[in-house]
Amino acid sequence: MSDEPRPTSAGIGRVLIAVYGILALAALGRSGYQIATKFDEAPVAYSLSAVAAVVYVLATIALIARGTAWFRVAVVAIGFELAGVLIVGTLSIIDPMLFPDDTVWSQFGRGYAFIPLALPVLGLLWLRRVARARREAASSTANDEEAA
Repeated sequence: MSDEPRPTSAGIGRVLIAVYGILALAALGRSGYQIATKFDEAPVAYSLSAVAAVVYVLATIALIARGTAWFRVAVVAIGFELAGVLIVGTLSIIDPMLFPDDTVWSQFGRGYAFIPLALPVLGLLWLRRVARARREAASSTANDEEAA
């Protein structure tokens, strides 16, 4: 029997993984091109896009992988993503000159149909649901063992 009664890649987790994977590829491609061709125009914006891409890759891998450690990595990566999109999104609206070119997280992900804003919220809700299911399964197993 697996030590993980409900993997993060089950159910809606598969959709999250697919969207994270697509966003990772899009952000990697965009930031890679921007850094390679015009980094001196907006180094902070392009560096933030690269950071976002790395976070999306890490979140994708963590959602696919099994185990408690990877679950924690997923929570941290997706929490960092949410903080990033909220901070960069807010700053890009308050002072647009901070980011002379858009990042993945600028204006809360407007350039990506606001998916960067919605995705971490959905991801954290999914991880909370998985954690609850794991606790219930562990409690049920412990109760079954005590009854035996």
